[in-house]
Amino acid sequence: MTRDLDIEREVVAFLNYREGGILYIGIDDDGLPVGVQDIDGDILRIKDRIRNGISPSPMGLFDVMIETIDNVEVIKIFVASGSEKPYYKTKYGLSEKGCFMRVGTAAEPMTNAQIEDFYARKVHNSLKNVVSPRQDLTFVQLKIYYTEKGFQLNDNFIRTLDLMTDDGKYNYVAYLLADENSNSMKLAKYAGTDRYELISNNEYGYCSLITATQRVLDKLDVENKISSVITSKRRIDTPQWDKIAVREAVINAIVHNDYFYGAPSKIELFSDRLEITSIGKIPLGLTKEDFFCGVSMPRNRELMRVFRDVEMVEALGSGMNRIMRIYGRENFEFGGNYIRMTVPYAWKEKDNMSNADLMDGTVNGIVNGTVNGTVNILAEKEKELLKMIAEYPNYSYEQYAELTQSSRRTIARMLKHLQELDVVIRIGSDKNGYWEVIEKEN
Repeated sequence: MTRDLDIEREVVAFLNYREGGILYIGIDDDGLPVGVQDIDGDILRIKDRIRNGISPSPMGLFDVMIETIDNVEVIKIFVASGSEKPYYKTKYGLSEKGCFMRVGTAAEPMTNAQIEDFYARKVHNSLKNVVSPRQDLTFVQLKIYYTEKGFQLNDNFIRTLDLMTDDGKYNYVAYLLADENSNSMKLAKYAGTDRYELISNNEYGYCSLITATQRVLDKLDVENKISSVITSKRRIDTPQWDKIAVREAVINAIVHNDYFYGAPSKIELFSDRLEITSIGKIPLGLTKEDFFCGVSMPRNRELMRVFRDVEMVEALGSGMNRIMRIYGRENFEFGGNYIRMTVPYAWKEKDNMSNADLMDGTVNGIVNGTVNGTVNILAEKEKELLKMIAEYPNYSYEQYAELTQSSRRTIARMLKHLQELDVVIRIGSDKNGYWEVIEKEN
């Protein structure tokens, strides 16, 4: 089936398109899944044709995988927008027969004017073309990671992974992945909400970027404290932040960091939030809307390819989708030459007080004047809910329901009543906001 399809043409069109795209094989003209006869063999042939039939090298810019639709296995080809446009079928070169662009649902030939315009705007600055400051590099750590995933790097892996410049020297990608380098990420921890009082400043680096990344993630796992509440039915654990979303954000910041500026990404822990900063702007050709929608245009495609090989990342474009399920656009800041994600903590650590002490102290404070006489007209369940809000302002309706042994509908009704009495207020969105008890003077 794949022999009759001009796969190179379709992939080239997506590489040259601003948003990349997805190509399915095994679906008929009516959109119904029909499958393919030799799915494993077809996947191998597709990968080989894309690797060898398209220039510049598309490695790191595509994924070929199996997807099940209505219990039928089909082939899904995910293609990211490339940064070295124009891409073309190697056989025909930079010509109307070789260059294609996605127009609607069709791959249309590019005109000579379009080809010349793309070439004029082509970004030549790629880490692949930057010579490593050292040429005595070793890759023991990299080989171990590949071996752990069932791959054996042969003697030609330097060229296979694009770790050399065209003139045969180690490039900057090789430098970042080598056992020794001068690249180091900082993970700083502060006592308060600003950078005034530094508690610790750890360095993670001078080794393979994969190793450094894993050490940063391990450290964040240690720092991700858990708040626990024991109910009559079960124990509810709430971490400071969502581990999966933060992991994706950290890896994105590292893989897409603009290393041309000589500065690595950095992680900062404050008393109320976590900040993840990556150097560089949104890649040329992408908008903020593209960024939030998960449109993939890897800044460092060689790094992306290696991180995907060792399963540090999954399918192209999936990381931002995982992040956006938990955190919203308001958590991102786009500076002049950086992108920063701010992760608010789900709860604030209280020193030297147990959960029971905190709850009793909080509700006593409320009864004694925080909401003054208003608390006296509250039902016992509403007072209990008020305790929960005071200690766990970021909890969901379901979590409050679990703690108070109530239904979600009851929690919604009680919260509405508390708002009408000006006892609590909702700060922020339904997804990322929190509840706050309104303090009043005696």
